[in-house]
Amino acid sequence: MAENKSYFFCGIGGSGMLPLAMIVAARGDAVSGSDRSRDQGRTPEKFAWLESQDITFYPQDGSGPKAGQILVASAAIEDSVPDIAAANALGLPRMTRADLNAALFNAADQAIGVGGTSGKSTVTGMIGWILESAGRKPTVMNGAVMRNFSSDDRPFASAMVGEAAIYVSEVDESDGSIALYRPDVAVITNISLDHKSLAELHQLFGDFAAKARVAVVNADDAESEPLLSGRNVVTFGFDDAATIRGSDFEALPDGCRFAIHADGTAYRVNLRMPGRHNAANALAAIAATHAAGTTVTQAVEALADFAGLARRYEVLGQAGGITVIDDFAHNPDKVAATLAAVAELPGRALLFFQPHGYGPLRQMGKELATSFAAGMRPDDRLFVCDPVYFGGTVDRSIGSEALVADIVAGGADAVHMTTRAACGAAMLDEARAGDRILILGARDDTLTEFGRELLEKLAVRA
Repeated sequence: MAENKSYFFCGIGGSGMLPLAMIVAARGDAVSGSDRSRDQGRTPEKFAWLESQDITFYPQDGSGPKAGQILVASAAIEDSVPDIAAANALGLPRMTRADLNAALFNAADQAIGVGGTSGKSTVTGMIGWILESAGRKPTVMNGAVMRNFSSDDRPFASAMVGEAAIYVSEVDESDGSIALYRPDVAVITNISLDHKSLAELHQLFGDFAAKARVAVVNADDAESEPLLSGRNVVTFGFDDAATIRGSDFEALPDGCRFAIHADGTAYRVNLRMPGRHNAANALAAIAATHAAGTTVTQAVEALADFAGLARRYEVLGQAGGITVIDDFAHNPDKVAATLAAVAELPGRALLFFQPHGYGPLRQMGKELATSFAAGMRPDDRLFVCDPVYFGGTVDRSIGSEALVADIVAGGADAVHMTTRAACGAAMLDEARAGDRILILGARDDTLTEFGRELLEKLAVRA
């Protein structure tokens, strides 16, 4: 990577774009950008902080791109968007988010890539914290704010800029860009239906694993079984045959604890995150960092202090005996994992779900309904609003009402209300001491604000 480049990020506030902008800016490159959310007045505190990091903003009206820059934009964004049209008119070279991230990743001496349908961000954050605690000073590219790296002067720490020689990143299979990465250590958390067919996913993840010096694969995941026979594979899980094996899982009110067996030694792990799925994430992170040269003892000690990620079963607070939790669950596997964590402890759950798009509902609506219906307990209740829609030409013929109908047909208590506000009012009206309110969904930073608003209203009521 040459130094002193100038980048223009179209959609710079996105969860995959923001950390990349932070990394290249911290390395001395000039960064400017635009974002439709900023123009619409959403999450102003995020954009104000980015401006404080010497990132220059322009309205998304074509005034931002300048000669000599590299345009960074989603492959899916239309050429009619004014900034794209302006960049094309200037003849600017264009990179996708994945192109830029893969270039940084592949230039590192030791690159750890985390793929899989679910758990990527959490495992990436865990790996980054273990390496940082061991004095390795990694650069970490994540899709979520890592609380251990977050502070008052760095509130949006979805990236950690350390040494260029060791690079940790989640990698995305949804657009096929996982094929761009050349990992030293490849982690595959699990494989399940999300944006692509299972046949496509098996091919993508299989190729990713085969390129690595060490492939860390989930021994508990049936869909990952075809990858287990690779010559370079290290396994993790609660399966008796796993290389890094977990046992004796115990749910706690403030997290969980379990045992790890590795290299003939047993270790006790205390985790400040609930759910068996997070114990599995920890096993994946331990296996990956062990392959990268840290000891299991270093990993176990670091994980005891791992504070988790924003919007990954994040407890926003409690008022009147009602706990409000913010969570990123948006696909069948993530929803199932979150509901399993909910079920580990007593108390009714009032669930709010905002689908992350009309396209995903068409792709996985039936599977989503199955996850909700199977994971909800008899007293739990689900409130679903209309999907995220920020404009464009997407087919909106299948919406939340179809999802709710399938969930109800599966035996769970669910209701569709058009707006988020209506769902919130209904949950507040129903919530009682001992309940947990969960805010579920992706692709919308204002979901956390929604959860905090509910918490404030509960506090006033109490």
